[in-house]
Formats: sequence, structure tokens, C-alpha cells
Amino acid sequence: MPALLLTNARLAGRPDRPVDLLLDDGRIAAVVPAGAPAPVPVSTLPEQVDVDGRTVVPGLWDAHTHLTQWAMVRQRLDVSAATSAAHAAALVRDRLDRAAPPAGGAPLVGYGFRWATWPDDPTAAVLDAAVAEAGTADVPVVLLSGDLHSAWASTAGLRFLGIAEHPTGLLREEEWMPASPRIVTVDDAVADALVADAARAAAARGVVGVVDFEVADNLDSWRRRVAGGWDGLRVRTGVWEQHLDAVLDAGLRHGDPLGDPDGSDLVTQGPLKVISDGSLNTLTAFCFEEYAGMAGPDAHGILNIATDHLVPLMVRAHAAGLSCAIHAIGDRANALALDAFEASGARGSVEHAQLLRPDDVARFAALGVTASVQPEHAMDDRDVTERLWPGRAGRAFPLAELRAAGVTLTLGSDAPVAPLDPWVAIASAVTRSRDGREPWHPEQRIDVRAALEASVDGRPLDLAAGGPADLAVLDVDPLALPAGLDGPAVHDDPVALADALRGTAVAATLVAGRWTHHAL
Repeated sequence: MPALLLTNARLAGRPDRPVDLLLDDGRIAAVVPAGAPAPVPVSTLPEQVDVDGRTVVPGLWDAHTHLTQWAMVRQRLDVSAATSAAHAAALVRDRLDRAAPPAGGAPLVGYGFRWATWPDDPTAAVLDAAVAEAGTADVPVVLLSGDLHSAWASTAGLRFLGIAEHPTGLLREEEWMPASPRIVTVDDAVADALVADAARAAAARGVVGVVDFEVADNLDSWRRRVAGGWDGLRVRTGVWEQHLDAVLDAGLRHGDPLGDPDGSDLVTQGPLKVISDGSLNTLTAFCFEEYAGMAGPDAHGILNIATDHLVPLMVRAHAAGLSCAIHAIGDRANALALDAFEASGARGSVEHAQLLRPDDVARFAALGVTASVQPEHAMDDRDVTERLWPGRAGRAFPLAELRAAGVTLTLGSDAPVAPLDPWVAIASAVTRSRDGREPWHPEQRIDVRAALEASVDGRPLDLAAGGPADLAVLDVDPLALPAGLDGPAVHDDPVALADALRGTAVAATLVAGRWTHHAL
């Protein structure tokens, strides 16, 4: 790959120090004062690109995605704005009124509904009425919840899923998961094209890498994409228990390339992924206290995997050189996940870490377990948290406490639960604000530097020779936003700061010194 010289660049937080960056052989070969000669030879005469004083930062990572599902959702009906079952049904009816229904008996698929605080119940009858009013009563409708832990289907949608009868049409957790492949899988060629398109869109937001927790045989899927010439971005692929044997039989350890060892290293093996509990909006996150207004055996939520199963599984993965990523949302699920890390000796992350007891914040630090968090979920869940976890909201998404305790944070989206856009996650982590609302539990905010550091896969923000040439070129220095905006300093106005961070303009992105997005 030809060398590349980026001239007249600035590093984050250092507007008074323009530099030139020499990129060669996929790495940063030199960082020198602007205009100074590069001190090292280059493999070929470098291309020179003047970035015109823009800020260059390490390329951004999304530490938690379901990449194929995100790629598919980008083509589907968005019902995330629905405030009631009737509202969601109206969105379905409007879509059927405006466009022809899917052909060949295929379902109309939507995504994003969150029903826990709705005044009415999501039932098959509500959707049946909507499609009947649109004159398309035979069209199956299946809507995916925002957290992907449930689905809501019309009567025809239930039949499409292979369910002859259901009392409501709302499928939760274990009711939904066995039926989900009818909706969440497509032909390989279609999936690969959609994923490539999603990767291009991510690159336009400065993304150079993702951790992919797609619920699939990721070894097979990503080896196929690598063989097909994948060059979109870096991917660290998770493995689920049902596919663990194949990864271990292949002798893959954390970080090993999935393709030819002498070929591309863009796609590498990632952690074992296990879901230990459910989610807040489906009332299945596993908690010490009951959900408000609930009683009975599931009033505390649902534990999806027993500790005496989880610990040996983590021991096996750890012994084989894999890290572990354990989904835990409720505070009791988080405590049990930390117990499992301690008992197994495994390394890795708790995914979500949404509701924590103070003692468990300290345990994250003591055990060296990463808190892999999705700050935009705090904005999605702020109202339902107050309703279902009354008196506990101050312990939800405790980013500031985790950071103060010395816990390593990584930010992600859980796309398609939230958009695959690190600036959305950064904005929520920094401001706890969205849509002009006042910050929610602002004591749990972290600063811009901390949020950016949690979004670059452990790299220092100060670029130096020897690091990978995975870079994002920004129109504005995120560490000095007031200097780049008109009006009052936005750090004193969290609503304005949230808008500014979400709207961060990315002029270019490079992976291993190769342009993946170029709008300079």
C-alpha cells in the first residue's frame, strides 16, 4: 500500500501544535511538526493530503454490535417513536398505505418498539385491525422490540413464525428466540451486501472497528466475507456457546485472524458471548428487588443461565485463550457475572452493566473486568427506569462511579438497539441528555476525553509513531468544542453539547492507512 502523508493536522486537545502524519505499511511511521521533513524512509513516494487544520484522532470502535441485524434494520420500518400500541399500529398502517406490501407472502418487519410504559397492550388484534384498515389483511406483520428481546406479531405474523396460537401476540425472551430466525436471517449474499453497506455508513462516522456479537455462526460468516475480500473495517467476532467447539477446534485464540494467517488481519477472533439475563423493557433483567407492580416467580426478572453452567463454560473459554463477554443488565445478574469471573479466572467484560450495587462497582475494578456500556440506552430507558426500578435510577448506567473506581470503560451501541454511531454514545455518556431534555442523573456523566478514550479500543488519544494507521479526521476538535461553535460555551449547556457531539462531522476515515471514507 502506498505511503500517505497527512499535512497540517492537529491532535485532539492540542490546537496550537499542527503536525504532519506519515502513514506507511498500515501504521503511523512518523508524527512531526507541520512542514518538517519525515525522519524515516518510506516504501514509496507518499501521497500528500492537506487536512487543512482538522483534528485527527484514533479511529473509533463500537464495542458491542449485532452487525447483520443492524444492516437489516436499516432497511426496515422504524417504530421507535411509538408512544402506545395504537401509535405503533398507526405507523404500520401508514407504511402499508404509502407503499406496496412485501411481495411473496413476506412479512412487513418493523423495529424499535418499547412497550413497558405504554398505556395500552401490544396485541395481535391491534395489528390485525391496522392491516385490515389498510386493505392488506393477509400481510404478516412482525415488529421487533428495541432491545431485541421480544417481538410483537399480527395473527398472520404469528402464522409466518410458525406459531398457530398465542394469547396476546407479544413474544418475550424464550418464546421469541426460537422463532426469530424466520425474521433475523436472510440469504448469505444479501446479508453480506447489507453488511458491506452498513460498514460504509459506519466509516462515514469515523468508525474503524466493531465487536460483532451477531447471534450466528460468526466463524463461518466472517471467514466467508474475508474470502470474498472484506475491507470495510476491523471486526472482532464473538462466539456463542453453540458454536464454541468450532472455534476451539480451529485453535483460535483472542485476536487471531479468521482468514489466512499470512493475509488480512482485519477480522479477528473475539470473546465468548453469553446472555445471563433479559432486559429492562421486557421486565426480564434479573434484579435483587422486584419490579414495581410485579409479583410472582418472575417479579425479579429472569436468569437465563445458571452459575454452575456459566462458570465451567468460562473456564473452558479462558483455558483456550478466549476472553469472555457476559451480558448482564439487572443488578443481581451483574453480581452473579462478577462471581463467575472471580470463580473462573477468566478475563473480559460485562456487557451493559446497567444496574449496579456500589459494592459491585468496586468488584469490577478489583477483578479487572471491563464495563462495556451503551450510554444511549440510558436515554432510551430513563423513563421506564423510573417507573419499573423506583428508587434505583441513581444506580443505573453509573459511568462516573465506574470510572472513578478505576474500571475500564468501553462504549458501544448494541446496534440495532441504538444506532451504530459512536458520537451518539459519546454524547449520551457526556451529557445524559437527548431531545432537549434536562440531563438525567447528571452526577453519572463523564467528560469528553473519558468518553473518547472509551471509544478508541484502548489506544491513547495522542497519536505516535508505531500505532496503527486507523484514524478519523474531524472538522471540530471534540475536546475544544466551544472554540469551534458560535454562541456560549457548550460545556456550560449540556443540551447544546449533546447536539454538538451527536452532529460531529467526520471528514475522512482510514483503516490501516487506506481510505474508507473520504470527504476532504
